[in-house]
Amino acid sequence: MRVIFAGGGTAGHINPALAIAGYLKQQQPDAEILYVGNKGGMEERLVPKAGFEFKGIHVSGFARSFKPKAIAHNFKTVSQAVTAVSVCKKIIDDFKPDLCIGTGGYVSGPVLKAANERGIPILIHEQNAFPGVANKMLSQKADAVMLAIADAQKYMKEGCKFHVTGNPVRTEIITADKETARRELGLDERPVVLSFGGSLGAQRVNEACADIIARSGKDKRYQHIHAYGQYGHWFPDLVKEKGTDITQCDNLDIREYIDNMPTCLAAADVVVCRAGAITISEIQAQGKPAVFIPSPNVAENHQYHNAMALVNKQAGEMIEESELTGELLTEKIDKIVSDPKRLAEYSANARKMAIIDANERIYQIVMDVYNNSKK
Repeated sequence: MRVIFAGGGTAGHINPALAIAGYLKQQQPDAEILYVGNKGGMEERLVPKAGFEFKGIHVSGFARSFKPKAIAHNFKTVSQAVTAVSVCKKIIDDFKPDLCIGTGGYVSGPVLKAANERGIPILIHEQNAFPGVANKMLSQKADAVMLAIADAQKYMKEGCKFHVTGNPVRTEIITADKETARRELGLDERPVVLSFGGSLGAQRVNEACADIIARSGKDKRYQHIHAYGQYGHWFPDLVKEKGTDITQCDNLDIREYIDNMPTCLAAADVVVCRAGAITISEIQAQGKPAVFIPSPNVAENHQYHNAMALVNKQAGEMIEESELTGELLTEKIDKIVSDPKRLAEYSANARKMAIIDANERIYQIVMDVYNNSKK
C-alpha cells in the first residue's frame, strides 16, 4: 500500500496528517508513505523528524486584498499553482500511490488536484467547523470527506461523501503519562504550566505569558514550558525587561517550538493556548485543564466557539484576546492551580469530551476506499 499525504502551512494541518500516517503505518507496517509539502515550510522539518519521506514543492496562498502588492502576489500564486500541479504529477508518476490524503492548507490543493487528474483516489480531512479553501474546492472530487465536526458539512460542495470522524490524535498524545513525562523532562513536583500561541507565535499570548514567566523566574513557584513561535524571537528580551533572565532559571523552559508536545502536554498541570481544532482535541485526549485565548483572526470566529464548547462543559476557562492582560492570565492560572478540586473537575470533563477513536474511524475509511479501488 502506497499513500501520499499533503498538508501544511501550520501545525494545525501538519499534525493531523502525521497522526493519520502514524496510525496507518502502525496498522500496515509495510505501507510506504510520502509526504508532499511546501519547500521551506514547517512540514519540511517536522515530517522527516516523524520518520516519513518528504518532497517539497513551491506554492503560496492567496492574499485577501486588492492592494497592488497583493494583486501581484496573487498572480505569482496562480503561476506557482499551475507549475506545482505539473511537479506533483511527476511526483505521483514516480511514487505510484494507491491513495492521496489531504489535510488542508494551500499546499494540499495542487497535490490532490494532480492525484485526481491521474485517477488516484483522494481523501480529505477537515479539522474545523469552517472548512479551508483547498478542502472546499476539492471536496466534490474526493472519494471521502472526513469531518471533525458535522457542522462543516454545510460549507462543503453538495453531493460529497461525508463521514464524521473527529480529529486524529497522535497515539503518543493518548498514551503519554504524567509521571514518565516529568521524569523525561527533568521536572520536580512543583506545578507545571505549559503555554504556546501556535506554530507561528501569537504576540498577545506571548506578552501576557511574559508576566507569569518572569514571576516564576523570581519566586520559583511554577515550572513553565513556553513556546514563543516563529515570529516571537523578541520574547526572551521581554521577559528580561521584566526582571528575569530565562537562561539563569532552571524552572523555565522557553523555546521557539515544542517538538515533543506529547511529553510536554502530559507533564503539564494547566495549559495556556489558542483554541484551534487539533489543540482542543489533544487537550481533551490528555484531560488537561486549560485557559483558552481564542484567536480573533480566524474564519467565522471558530476558535471562540471551540473554546466555549469546553467552558460550557466546565472543562476549562477562556479569556478573549480583547480582555487579555498578563495580570488576568496570572490570576486565572493561580486560581486553577491552587484548587485541586477544580483541577480534577476540569480534567475529568475535558476527557469526557474526547473522541479518542478518531484514528480508528479514519483508518477504516481509508481502508474502505483503498479496497474499493482494487475491485
